[in-house]
Amino acid sequence: MPTANLAGWLDGPARTRARAPAVLVGDVPYRDWGGLAEAVARRAGGLAAGYGVRPGDRVALVAANHPAYLEALFSVWHAGAVVVPISARLHPREAAVLVEAAHAAVCLATADLAEDLAAVLPPATRLIVLGDEEDDALAREMPIALASRSLGDDAWIFFTSGTTGRAKGARLTHGNLLAMSAAYYADVAPVGPDDALIHAVALSHASGLFSLPFLARGATQVLPASGGFDASELLRLTAAHARSTFFVPPTLLRRLCAAPELGETDIDRIGTVLVGAAPVRADDLRAGLAAFGPRLWNGYGQGESPCTITAMAPAAIAAAAAAGDEALTSVGVARWATRVRIAARDGRALPPGEVGEVLVDGPTVMAGYLEQPDATAEALRGGWLHTGDLGRMDADGRLTLVDRAKDVVISGGENVYPREVEDVLLAHPSVQDVAVVGLPDAEWGERVTAFVVVPGGGELDAAALDALCLTRIARHKRPQEYHQIDELPRNPAGKVLKHELRKEGLDARR
Repeated sequence: MPTANLAGWLDGPARTRARAPAVLVGDVPYRDWGGLAEAVARRAGGLAAGYGVRPGDRVALVAANHPAYLEALFSVWHAGAVVVPISARLHPREAAVLVEAAHAAVCLATADLAEDLAAVLPPATRLIVLGDEEDDALAREMPIALASRSLGDDAWIFFTSGTTGRAKGARLTHGNLLAMSAAYYADVAPVGPDDALIHAVALSHASGLFSLPFLARGATQVLPASGGFDASELLRLTAAHARSTFFVPPTLLRRLCAAPELGETDIDRIGTVLVGAAPVRADDLRAGLAAFGPRLWNGYGQGESPCTITAMAPAAIAAAAAAGDEALTSVGVARWATRVRIAARDGRALPPGEVGEVLVDGPTVMAGYLEQPDATAEALRGGWLHTGDLGRMDADGRLTLVDRAKDVVISGGENVYPREVEDVLLAHPSVQDVAVVGLPDAEWGERVTAFVVVPGGGELDAAALDALCLTRIARHKRPQEYHQIDELPRNPAGKVLKHELRKEGLDARR
C-alpha cells in the first residue's frame, strides 16, 4: 500500500540535490539534503531501537529553534510516530502538562529547557536533549525504512485551549498537512529549489508549518544565528538567496518596517512576507506595503485548521490599500479547497453583511481533539469547524473578523488564555476576585490586563502578583497592566461582563 508519510517528502531533494544546502544556521551549512535525509532515517532508527517508539506513539518536541529541530521533526514522522510541538516560551510546568496530556513516550528538548523540564516531566516520558551526546548518538544509529502512514493518520498534535483552561490537542493528520502545503502552492506562491524560508519565529507554530511546502520542493531552511528575531539579521539574511520568504506576526512586522537597515535591503530578493497569528491593523499593512511593495500576504487560521482558512493575497492587499482602511481590515477570501460561511447560533447560514460565527469546511480541518470526544463533537457539529470567531462576509466573499467569542487575548502574536492567568492570580491571598482581558496596544496588539478585587479594601500589590506569575506561567502571559476594582461586573447568571471591563480600561487611559 502506498504511504502518505510526510517524511517521504525528503526523498526527492535528497536524490536530486544531495549536496545542496538543506538547513543553514545564518550563513553556515548545517545539513545538505543527502545528509538531512540520512540523519532523519538514522534518528528514526534510534527512536525505535533505543526508546521503543512505534507507529502511532507521540513524541513531544519542546525546543527553541535549534539547528536539529526540523531533523528531529521529520525523524518522528519517519518512525511513524506523531509529533507534539510545544512552545519553548511556556513555563516548564505548563509544557509538562501538555506532554502528559499527549501521553508522549519521549520528549525532545533544547538544553536551555532540559533541566527544568526534567524536574516536572511525567516519569514515563524519556527526555532527550537536542545536541548532547545521547542525541548525537541517535543520528549515528542504523537507519530504518520509512514507516507506512495513511492520509488519515495523526501527524501533528497542535495544542490549543479555550477559556475553560483545559488544553485541547488538535489532531492534524498527514492528509491535513498535505492539503495545507498544496494550498500554499495554489494561492500563496510557487516554491522552487532556489527559494529560502527564514525562520525568525518559533518552529513550533506557523513558521514550522510553513516549512513543509518549502521542504517538499527542496528549498533551503535558514535559522538565524541569533536563534530568534532580529530585524537587522533577518534583512541581511535575505541578501544571500535568490528569493527569501519569512513569517512574522504584526508586532514584528512593525519592527521590520522601522528597521534602519530596510533602506539598504534589496527588496527584489524577498519573495513573500507572510503575516498572521494575530489581527493585523490597517496602518501596519500600509506600512508593510510601503516597505516591501506587493509582497505582503495576510492569513487567518487557527490550530484546528492551520494557516488555511482565509487570506489576503499581495495583490488584494495592494488593491485594498487603494480602497481605504475598511477594505484593509478584511482577512480575505477562503483558501484553496476551503469553504467558509457565517452562521447564526442555530446553524443557519447568514447573508452578506450579518455578523455570526465563522464556520470552516475543507481538507485542512483537524480530525478532532485528542481524547476529547465531547469537545470534538461540539467543534465539528454539522460537519463544519466552529471557530469561535465572529465575523461578517461581504457579497464578494471577503471575511472581516469582528470579535472572538472565546475572549482569547493575542499579545505579540501569542495566544494568552485569560482563565489560566486568572487561576494563577487567584492563588495569591491578596486577590479576592479577578478577570483578565486584552486592551489595545500599539506595540503588542493587545496588553494582558487584570482587573483585581482586593479583600478588605487593601492595596493592590502588582509586584507580588508579577512574581507569582513568573513562577507559574510563561513571562508573556503575565498581566502588563493591573487595575484595582471594587467589584467585577456580572450578569444575572454570574458571568463576568468583560466588555464592560474593556470599556473601563479604555476610559482609564483617557
